[in-house]
Amino acid sequence: MSKRSKLSKSGKVQQSFNIGFFVIYVVLACFLLFLVYRYHILAVSNLNIILTAVIVLIALVFLTLIIKKKAKIFTMISLIISIALSLAALVGVQQFVSLANQFNASSNYSSYSMSIAVLADSEIDDISQLTSLAAPMATDGENIHKLIDDIKASHSKELTIEEVSSYQAAYKSLLAGQTKAIVLNGAFENLIEQEDPNYAKKIKKIYTKDLTKTVEAPKVATNNTFNVYISGIDTYGPISSVSRSDVNIIMTVNQDTKKILLTTTPRDAYVSIADGGNNQKDKLTHAGIYGVDASIHTLENLYDIELNYYARLNFTSFLKLIDLLGGVDVYNDQEFTSRHGNYHFPVGNVHLDSEQALGFVRERYSLANGDGDRGRNHQKVIAAIIQKLTSAEALKNYDAIIQGLQSSVQTNMPPETMVGLVNSQLANGGKYTVTTQDLKGTGRMDLPSYAMPDSALYMLEVDQNSLEASKTAIKDIMEGK
Repeated sequence: MSKRSKLSKSGKVQQSFNIGFFVIYVVLACFLLFLVYRYHILAVSNLNIILTAVIVLIALVFLTLIIKKKAKIFTMISLIISIALSLAALVGVQQFVSLANQFNASSNYSSYSMSIAVLADSEIDDISQLTSLAAPMATDGENIHKLIDDIKASHSKELTIEEVSSYQAAYKSLLAGQTKAIVLNGAFENLIEQEDPNYAKKIKKIYTKDLTKTVEAPKVATNNTFNVYISGIDTYGPISSVSRSDVNIIMTVNQDTKKILLTTTPRDAYVSIADGGNNQKDKLTHAGIYGVDASIHTLENLYDIELNYYARLNFTSFLKLIDLLGGVDVYNDQEFTSRHGNYHFPVGNVHLDSEQALGFVRERYSLANGDGDRGRNHQKVIAAIIQKLTSAEALKNYDAIIQGLQSSVQTNMPPETMVGLVNSQLANGGKYTVTTQDLKGTGRMDLPSYAMPDSALYMLEVDQNSLEASKTAIKDIMEGK
């Protein structure tokens, strides 16, 4: 074979490779641009349009070189480099979108379990041995009916209900031998544990049905101001599990004025509980056992506002984010030692890593005003995290931060909205001014609880002047004052 023939064949091979690489580049570029526009990524200062123009221009240059069969080796090398860059960008964007979608994955439902329990030493091991159950139909009838209907459909078993006032009353009747079996809603078990820490060892569950309830869609903000309900739970297992909310913060954001207001409502605040609470008075933390919607609607009714989004945080894992941020600094206004970790916090500025932060936000017994001071410490840590997250340094480490959040956050904020917040921060820069307030009240032990009617619980009777002042402050932030 002549030298000219070899060169000709080599040129054809290079041309074929170039065409193949060009097709791969175009496919990757199109997919990348689709995600960029679908989720409004880089939709700031026309960066997305500039990116599009660059990608199209590069494609046209490559196409011209391929058609004219010019600079084949240069074209091949350049195409390989362009494919590598496009692939890296695509992986990064896809990873961000995937993680953002994980936050939303369970946002439209809450999960909980309904069980039938008997005494731990009971000879009853199967529901076929039962004819009746003790259960609080008046306070949780819908869920109890779902369990009974499931048993009827799956086991052809009819069970009658012995009415009791609460799940605690059902448990007590079981221990006293007044009934052989009871219904237990997993979301209410913490209330029983509150009175008897060893309750789990005294019973056995012979039947369990996992259920879900739909959470309403977000009320998407139409301008640059919105409210987010931050619910802090401290439980293990799926973030979607129904549970009491120990932290209840309304985050009011005004992107135009760069102001954020954190309003804390104490977990013991005595308020009308919406939805499953039938608008009866109880402590706010009990709203969580009826699902996140109940907490949202309860706070909307209390403050006369609309909560656009919610974010449920498992504080145990959420605070690990602090290590990714290099720790946070807060001002501590009273000296105390935490039960968690036995950390000593002096008065003044303190630097916290994740474990120290967990001790800082969990403690209430060593604080002068108990849960009220604990709520203020929650505000301090969240405000410090926000300041770090909105810094240029945090934006550079955004991928690692998002990954650190995925197991500890559940939110119904759409990915497009999340990206919009990032775009806004990139466009305008600067840090947010974060202020805090908390609802005040008077502690009492004589107010009835809807969820626990047979128990004398600590309640915080809301001070109406404090409530009105809190409403005004939220309104002022929303109006840009």
